[in-house]
Amino acid sequence: MGTSKVTVHPTAAAPAGRAAELALVERCRRGELGAFEDLYRAHAGRLYGLACRMLGNPADAEDLLQDIFLAAHRKLDSYRGEAALGTWLYRLGMNVILDHIRSRAGRAGRITDGLDDATVLPDAGAHRLGDRAIGRIDLERALAQLPEGCRAAFVLHDVEGMEHREVAEVLGIAEGTSKSQVHKARLRLRVLLGGASA
Repeated sequence: MGTSKVTVHPTAAAPAGRAAELALVERCRRGELGAFEDLYRAHAGRLYGLACRMLGNPADAEDLLQDIFLAAHRKLDSYRGEAALGTWLYRLGMNVILDHIRSRAGRAGRITDGLDDATVLPDAGAHRLGDRAIGRIDLERALAQLPEGCRAAFVLHDVEGMEHREVAEVLGIAEGTSKSQVHKARLRLRVLLGGASA
């Protein structure tokens, strides 16, 4: 109880949905009025949520969302329809987000040690609204301290609800690497969140 998992499967587009996506992409390529706005409206919410969880800062996420859609506009000609449009945008968005994190990490340094030295802590189970709000803030801070690979895999799998094969496709990694990264992220988060509640 108390854990919510958003089930989003951007790769699971029905044939009719895939045809509609391809038609929308073609409208964008032709420069039809409002077509790119339709694409933005259809995918901005999920991509903003992804950026927010990855960056831990709504203002940065909003700025980066614009960068993601600028990149999508520039690269739309490379979309061939092999994957669902949502998956293609996720992959593109994740690359923009990771580039941003890497450049920020280059300036500030990364926290990468201690991933395997975690202890399992009992589930506290916050029941009051205030406790849940504090827990969410703590989780956002803890996520920001994870190495980028672990954070990306964890957010896509545990928060966005993707299967490991989907995470692997979006991040361009092996399915086993996705499983390992999620496992390490969970262990590290237990330590970080346990320290926050102590």
